[in-house]
Amino acid sequence: MGAPRKAWGWHQLDSTWAERLVGASGAGRGDLVLDVGAGLGALTRPLVATGARVIAVERHPGRAEALRRELGDRVVVVQADAADLRLPRRPFHVVANPPYGITTELLTRLLHRGSRLATAHLVLQRDAARRWSAPGAPGARRWQQQWSATLGPVVPRRAFTPSPRVDSQVLRIALR
Repeated sequence: MGAPRKAWGWHQLDSTWAERLVGASGAGRGDLVLDVGAGLGALTRPLVATGARVIAVERHPGRAEALRRELGDRVVVVQADAADLRLPRRPFHVVANPPYGITTELLTRLLHRGSRLATAHLVLQRDAARRWSAPGAPGARRWQQQWSATLGPVVPRRAFTPSPRVDSQVLRIALR
């Protein structure tokens, strides 16, 4: 659906891993949760099933429209580039499988001073997850006073369609 994979950097997470990630996130009734890089809703659907208030952010117009058609008013679909995303002014959570190419931009935006981020569970390129969880992470002196970052499970390549060329891992971020 849409532009070639290289242009969009999209790897759909399979339903087993999506359910596992949502379950581990602790998202529940009434929580405001962003699914950045929502694709066709692999994470969006189980997030909605928890009773969370979900904002699905998807850059690709065809995938954003497919989410709107399938989920209707159960989810807010925002067609936007994550680099331009305005974050909620109230506490929020992120459960996402974002395109690897936006990792730095997304994390920089989520961890900026004044962000109301409570928790994040992000499927990232394994090297990026390790780099951001280390004491010397980008901007760590600033943001590690407010948030902690730890590594979650490694996500095997076979858990995606199409399979990425690199290994993936969950990065967990939590407000201190």
